[in-house]
Amino acid sequence: MKSIQPRKQRKNLYNAPLHKRRKWLASHLAEDLMLKYNKRSVPVVRGDTVKVVRGNFKNHVDKVREVDLVRQVIEVEGVVTTKVDGSKVPRPIHPSNVIITKLNLTDPKRREKLERGLSEEARKEIEMEAKKQIEEERLEEERRKEEEARKAAEEEAEEEEAEEETVSEEVQEQPEKQQVEEEIKEPEEQAEQPEEESPKEAEKAEELPEEVSEEEKEMEEEPEEVEEVQEEVEEQKQVGEEELAEGKKKDKGAEDLNNKDIEG
Repeated sequence: MKSIQPRKQRKNLYNAPLHKRRKWLASHLAEDLMLKYNKRSVPVVRGDTVKVVRGNFKNHVDKVREVDLVRQVIEVEGVVTTKVDGSKVPRPIHPSNVIITKLNLTDPKRREKLERGLSEEARKEIEMEAKKQIEEERLEEERRKEEEARKAAEEEAEEEEAEEETVSEEVQEQPEKQQVEEEIKEPEEQAEQPEEESPKEAEKAEELPEEVSEEEKEMEEEPEEVEEVQEEVEEQKQVGEEELAEGKKKDKGAEDLNNKDIEG
């Protein structure tokens, strides 16, 4: 849709789909690239090296870090602003304020578009440059993975050292705990254990068993006498019980006689 009315042009710009926005997000090429590829401008992609030509970061050269199709801006590495709290955030730049100094040729579709209408020599140069960039990207990826692995190994080593320190502290604390427990147990054991016998008492204890053994022997020798004494005691009890019974009978007879005299 074409219109000379600004309101319709703005409406078309703000409501355009992404495949149209992608074409609009283009920047001019440097003079050497313009002559090499026979193009004046190319859509910017992540990985292109650009030079800022306007604004506070003029003449800053670095790679494109992010491409925002919705806001129609790009983010360049090193182009940042500092917030009030001290944190740094990327400063978005419009693609019309940069010039592409080096193209990212790792994408085969992009190479195919750039090679259209060029000679065989130019195509060969583009392919050679693309191979170099792919190799550099691979090496950079390996380097990044090695860096991540190294950091992970350092973190694991730090964790192991921390665990070893905790274990060593526990090992050092154990003897102290054992000493405290022993100090607590010693008075209890002393209270439970009887007092040690003096040498004189030990001699007496050694002599006593012999005396006791002699008394036991005497008791063993006199069981018959004890039995005779017990029999005599039992006979005396029986005699006493018989006498008591006879006395009670006599008392009852006297009472009966008295009662009869009273009645008569």
